Amino acid sequence: MTGSYRDLVIRLTAERHLRGSAEYRHLLDPEAIREDVELLHEAARRVARVVFGSKVYARALIEITNRCRNNCLYCGLRRDNRSLSRYSLDTATIVECCRRAHDAGFRTFVLQGGEDPAATVERVCSMVAEVHGRFPDAAITLSLGEWPDAAYEAFFEAGATRYLLRHETRNSRHYSRLHPPEMSLDNRLRCLATLKRIGYQTGTGIMVGSPFQTAGEIAEDLEYMADLEPEMIGIGPFIPHGATPFACFPPGSVDMTLRLISILRLMFPNANIPATTALATLGGEGRVKGILAGANVVMPNASPSEVRASYSLYDGKACRGRESIEGLDTLKRELDAAGYQLTFEKGDFKCMILNHR
Repeated sequence: MTGSYRDLVIRLTAERHLRGSAEYRHLLDPEAIREDVELLHEAARRVARVVFGSKVYARALIEITNRCRNNCLYCGLRRDNRSLSRYSLDTATIVECCRRAHDAGFRTFVLQGGEDPAATVERVCSMVAEVHGRFPDAAITLSLGEWPDAAYEAFFEAGATRYLLRHETRNSRHYSRLHPPEMSLDNRLRCLATLKRIGYQTGTGIMVGSPFQTAGEIAEDLEYMADLEPEMIGIGPFIPHGATPFACFPPGSVDMTLRLISILRLMFPNANIPATTALATLGGEGRVKGILAGANVVMPNASPSEVRASYSLYDGKACRGRESIEGLDTLKRELDAAGYQLTFEKGDFKCMILNHR
């Protein structure tokens, strides 16, 4: 057991932060021995058990549109992907997806989509209000990209209380290598600050192993998140899509993704951290590995089956079996075998903080 690595894990567990990027980079060292990394995972697993017990929270993921005005270099939904069959669900279909998920027990709906050029503030508000009115006992999470401040305020008033917007990278040079010139890191960070100010449970995160990413840039991301204090953190490995400029880049590391989940659990004991679909796509047991590294959320796909393949963020996306609403029994058995219990509770962030204290 190397003393410095062990000491950093102990200090991060106790203090929830480290002293600068060099210490974070040490925890991310790809040459770290397996015993040290397992110590990190064990520490995160213990913290997650203190806060959440054996519960793993299930959220119903509904992919409402794959149309997008943006041209991000890594994303299969990018504007220039002409081979993709585009769709946008109407409100009645979205409500029906929510009804099916609600009947299955879900009490949180994650409504995710590209930045659809046809979407207006009024249309999104109408959709959110309809879902909120029909299922008042359920939480509504939106993941619909960048909007003006007034739009986020309107969505909140309509009934959405959680918002996911991964910053992807805090480093401006790296950001410019992942996005087209018309997109701005400053605007992304403005959106996240606005979401926090309004009172959303705010989620951010990164792709692990995205093209040109360095360990130093991941350390910058960790320091940024320490300042933002997000309530939700999405960490998944980069997976290339064949219709993007990054088609030939290698996928991100599952091991590094799991290590980051553990680091973030120690930094944010109360945060909701999903074992993502991307993690499950790269690793056959990715979901359970994520939970054992400190994650506490899974998001089975509840989109209409006929459009799931068209929500093609990356190649080979897992969206059926245990990754779908139809596979809940399989998912429950898998988690039960690992010593965890699937729950459909909304989960209240403030209550979890009080319970932890």
